[in-house]
Amino acid sequence: MPDPGYAPLDALPRTASGAQVWAALGGAGLTAGAYRDRQPGTGIDPAGLADLLTAVDARFSVAATLSVSVQLATALPLLATGGAPAARQALAGALTGRATLALAATDVTAGTDLTALRTELRIEDDALDVTGEKNWIANTTTATHFLVLARHRPGRHFTHFTWVLVPADAPGVTVRPADSTLFADSGAGHVTFDGVRLGRDHVLGRVGLGLPLFARHIGTERLAGAQWGVALCRRVLADTHRHLTGRPHGDGTLWDLDPVRQRFATCLLRVRELHALSSELADQVALRHDATAAATLKAAAGATVHHVLGDCAQLWGAAGFTTGGIQELRAQAALFGIGGGADEVVLGTLADAAGDLLAALERPGTLP
Repeated sequence: MPDPGYAPLDALPRTASGAQVWAALGGAGLTAGAYRDRQPGTGIDPAGLADLLTAVDARFSVAATLSVSVQLATALPLLATGGAPAARQALAGALTGRATLALAATDVTAGTDLTALRTELRIEDDALDVTGEKNWIANTTTATHFLVLARHRPGRHFTHFTWVLVPADAPGVTVRPADSTLFADSGAGHVTFDGVRLGRDHVLGRVGLGLPLFARHIGTERLAGAQWGVALCRRVLADTHRHLTGRPHGDGTLWDLDPVRQRFATCLLRVRELHALSSELADQVALRHDATAAATLKAAAGATVHHVLGDCAQLWGAAGFTTGGIQELRAQAALFGIGGGADEVVLGTLADAAGDLLAALERPGTLP
């Protein structure tokens, strides 16, 4: 039964873009539900965030949900660290759906190697100058503002990077869509900053805190990814169960085959494990900004979504190759193992914390 609280979303077509969904959420006052006290600056409310992501995933494409997720979990909380009028005005617009935010961290260099990024911020007495390029950014083609991670000093030291708020209509900003039909609804694209001049009040947070702020807020993006992964897998499993129980085979249906049932049950088990892990670690990520807990969720979500959608795609057989079918969804869902930190990177974080994690397993009911 449709939730009347999400009637503004039900009024949109299933083909709505991320920007359209974002406008509907904000216009109905739903966006604020993802935050404690309904304010992005106070931090994520895990239950509220999960409810919103589940509602969006149930109605729209993976690409549209990605557009919303990045803004809810990362961009708005990061923007809330800015106290200047430019940041406050952009935040108010984003909360009400009148403004769309693009989190421009990934550079022309390897996305996971942020200390190598080449986008430069020159800080002058009364102005800022931004030059560089960001690739594969959600909401690029629809953004009213870019949250840009740039280096203000040469070298890889973690204090050499700063966030800056760049209006999309500022002179020197050029956007182009990414060559991807899979993520067109997310507004994915590339953006170039060619000597963009801004006032000093467009710095977000403090100069030199770019990477610490990123580390703080990427954790909530990873929590959101795990919550979204549970919603997506549950939806796919429900659709697959209906397909299997309605597909004739012999004197019964495909669901009556033991190998099919066992494969499906394994998928159910994996999703329940991810759900339990997300519930257990939600507060550690949202309230304590635990990077190891966030990496755990990211690694688990990538593995679970890959397993469940792969097995369900197999169970759908040839019907899975229809336009908009599960094989297309499976290709889009590969994002869970790449975006927000590739599986190999987050597993490395877990390996670094191996001693603490092993020690915690000796104490029932605890996990660092």
